[in-house]
Amino acid sequence: MTTTSTASPTGDGLRQGLADVATMSLRELQHWRNRPGVIVFGWLFPVLVLAMFVGLLGGALGQATGGSYVDFVMPGMLAVTMFFGLDSTMTAVSLDASRGVTERFRSLPVSGAAVLTGRCAADLLNSMVGLAVVVVAGLLFGWRPEAGLPAWAAVVGLLVLLRLAMLWIGMFVGLRVRSQEAVSAVQVAVWPLLMLSGVFVDTATMPRWLGVVAEVNPLTGTVAAVRDLLGAPGAGSSWVGSAAPWPAVIWPVLLTAVFLPLAAGTWRRLRR
Repeated sequence: MTTTSTASPTGDGLRQGLADVATMSLRELQHWRNRPGVIVFGWLFPVLVLAMFVGLLGGALGQATGGSYVDFVMPGMLAVTMFFGLDSTMTAVSLDASRGVTERFRSLPVSGAAVLTGRCAADLLNSMVGLAVVVVAGLLFGWRPEAGLPAWAAVVGLLVLLRLAMLWIGMFVGLRVRSQEAVSAVQVAVWPLLMLSGVFVDTATMPRWLGVVAEVNPLTGTVAAVRDLLGAPGAGSSWVGSAAPWPAVIWPVLLTAVFLPLAAGTWRRLRR
């Protein structure tokens, strides 16, 4: 007696979904070959920011940190590298929507989840390369972290969590703001959020009211947790540092819970 087995519809659907995600990810990765200058500049831009602060301002700012400024600022730059992904994701999604690429995807037998997840996977890989570039730059500037492997694993986990939150915010904004002029305006608004944080200076040195605002910045929560894990100066000097790593977990999870469904809903309702 012979038996025949048939693949379940659920299994077929899962395999097709994974194949669609891989296709969308490879489509995004093609941009690395087609626009290498833009991609490489995105990896090097955080290094330029690091060089500016360490080289030009590090001597003065280091006195306020109670230690080496490069040791203080490097955990912040690791978080900034993930934070800058908001800009690149938002720009790419807005460009696809304005050129009608998104509408062509919607006309294909591909689920919206596969398109969005494929972009997430490609953008996350892009961010990890950028993170490695910043780490190498930090070592060249004299950064010598002494954290062990478990601490580094926790650092990478928190940074990936922040990057995922920025991904979904970037996709939502990119789908809603479809003109490049509007995208540029949003990009300008990102910088005050970056500067009003604990990345470049200790929030304890700020005026009281400004320090409170900087400490509730989601970016500050991740920076404080990374400093604590890497044993950098400035860790634990504020309430957000004392509460680490919980703000670094709660803020990205909360932002993802808000913007993931918003991005998915905007994709479903998108019209040219």
